Amino acid sequence: MTADVVVSRELKSLQDELSAGQRERSAPPPVAPMSLADSAAPLEDNVEEHELSGHLRELVNEVRSFFEETEKGIAAHPTQSVVGALVVGILIGRLLGRR
Repeated sequence: MTADVVVSRELKSLQDELSAGQRERSAPPPVAPMSLADSAAPLEDNVEEHELSGHLRELVNEVRSFFEETEKGIAAHPTQSVVGALVVGILIGRLLGRR
């Protein structure tokens, strides 16, 4: 019975922490006054973030297309894929078993 009370208190504590974290994330960040010298930095950061997001988008598209092509190859040659996976698994097992 006491274990139930302890577990209930711990769950309540975790729920409180989670709701505090959600409130913290949903609150708008404080805005600091900016000078003219500081206004150029966010523009550069914005451009860099835009370039970075473009590169990440390209990476995600490449990975997605790789997995789609792999899936098609496995569907076209299921027996060869299973045998290949078996051989790779045996090799990995042998390499890790020697330590």
